[in-house]
Parts: sequence; C-alpha cells; structure tokens
Amino acid sequence: MADYVQGTSPKKNVKYTYADYLTWPDDERWELINGIAYGMSPAPKTGHQRLSRELSCAIFNFLDDKSCEAFSAPFDVKLSEETIVQPDISVICDASKIDDKGCNGAPELAIEILSDSTAYKDETEKRLLYEKHGVLEYWIINPGLPELIKFTRGKNGFEKPQHLSKDEILTSEVLEGFELPLDKLFSSLGNKGE
Repeated sequence: MADYVQGTSPKKNVKYTYADYLTWPDDERWELINGIAYGMSPAPKTGHQRLSRELSCAIFNFLDDKSCEAFSAPFDVKLSEETIVQPDISVICDASKIDDKGCNGAPELAIEILSDSTAYKDETEKRLLYEKHGVLEYWIINPGLPELIKFTRGKNGFEKPQHLSKDEILTSEVLEGFELPLDKLFSSLGNKGE
C-alpha cells in the first residue's frame, strides 16, 4: 500500500498514481493533483451542505429528461493517471466517460463550493487543472461573499470569469436553458451560519 497519512499535508517528493489511489481505504477521501495526495478536509460545514443541496436539486431537476448526468461528491473524476479530483458537483454529458469508479476524463461542468480549507486549491490549482483538461464550464461558489464565479471555455482556455452576485440569474452554456436566481440559492444560507 502507498505510504500516506490521512488528514495531513501532502507528502513532499512522493508521487502517486491512479493505481496507488485504488489501493487506499474506501472510508478515506483523497484527491491527487499531479501525483500529490491531498487528504480531503473534514465534513463540510452546514452552509456548504445547504448550497450543495440547493444547487444539486436545481441541476438534477433540470437534467431530468436530458442526456447529461449530474453527480455530487464524493465522486471521482479522473483527469489523468496522476490527477483524480472530487468536485462538489460534476455534470457529464458523454456517457462513455462514466464507469463504476466515476468519470474518466473532464466533466462538461465542474462546481466547487469554497471553504476555508479548500479555497486556495479550488481557485488556483483546480481552476488550472479544469482548464488544462478541457472542462467547458467551471463554477466557484463563495458562500462568504456570497458570489458565484463562472469560467467558460473559449478558443484558448477559460475566458475572463463572470462574477455573479445574489441579485443576478445564473445561466449556463453547458446546460442550455438552465436559469437559477442566485438570491434563491444564497437564501439557503439564511442566518444559519456556515
């Protein structure tokens, strides 16, 4: 079994592959980014869960009679032999990418909800990975502001991001016809804390 420690910072000078990843215990959550193992943070806070639930419901309902399929974390997305991530929500429109272990290749849409422990990784490393591997649309939700940042693929990668506030309506190029008033999404936070 690979030499790793759950819940710690990534080990330096150790590179793992998908083969290593498959040997790790099912009750532990990990991501591999360019061969570096990152232990997933503890269970998300309540506000994160509420946002995830509201957004998942809206997307799942929208996709009810369509060919694309949505998955909530934990769900493995294998971008390469050394990069396996677990977006909070993934939308895959190419059914041939899906197997019993997750998604093989880039989802069309990846969504991450920021938390204190994942913000840097989601806003930098994962954004670059999703861009490199061909994700068509990437949404980053910042519950603290509240704000949704939407990246859409152009000819040369992600175009300039759109910053959407709670007074705006979220639309999607990947989910054509999808509309979600962000005040409805962010109202799930209420005064209930994160």
